[in-house]
Amino acid sequence: MINDSNSYFSVPHQFNVYLSPWDKQRPIPDDTQLRQMQSTGLKLLSEVKALESNCLLQLRQLDSATQSIVEFLKLQSRKVDLVLQHVLEKEAQAGVQYQGHQFGGSGLSLFSDKQMDVGSIFSCHIYLHAEVVAVLCICEVTGSYPADKQEAIAPNSPATIEQALWQTDLAFIQILDEDVEQLVKASLTVQQKMLKLRKQLRKDNL
Repeated sequence: MINDSNSYFSVPHQFNVYLSPWDKQRPIPDDTQLRQMQSTGLKLLSEVKALESNCLLQLRQLDSATQSIVEFLKLQSRKVDLVLQHVLEKEAQAGVQYQGHQFGGSGLSLFSDKQMDVGSIFSCHIYLHAEVVAVLCICEVTGSYPADKQEAIAPNSPATIEQALWQTDLAFIQILDEDVEQLVKASLTVQQKMLKLRKQLRKDNL
């Protein structure tokens, strides 16, 4: 469970979010209960990624001759992750789907066609397809305000400008530590890609 909501930065990114209202009369689940709420596919993806991470970490501690093996295994593990995520996203999803706008280790923001009440609590599924991350957590709305419509509509998005009227910020109030780690790693990867793209654009403009 996350303790300090100000510990992590967020990065802009397009992703899918599914929200289901959480009855405030129900207690917030602890780590064990949150794991029990995970679907079979989500549990499988989490276990596979944890095993992959441990194995690759051990291989990196070996001599440089193993580098090609590490790269090959990383490629194979990504293939497995992509297949698992595809299967997971084909599962029946509970809740309403939204377009994610930003994410980090502390929370996320999304676009919607209506304002959400500050203090509302949701069960939240996050799917970062490009980074092969899927997370189940409990979130609370911390802000909901008119959206910048130019940011709200991504290229080739099926949405219309009229549909993206509001941007809503949500903070994690219950999330597994390993999922925070996944989101932080993914945010760093996204940031690195953004920096590389900016560097390339500068070179192209010279």
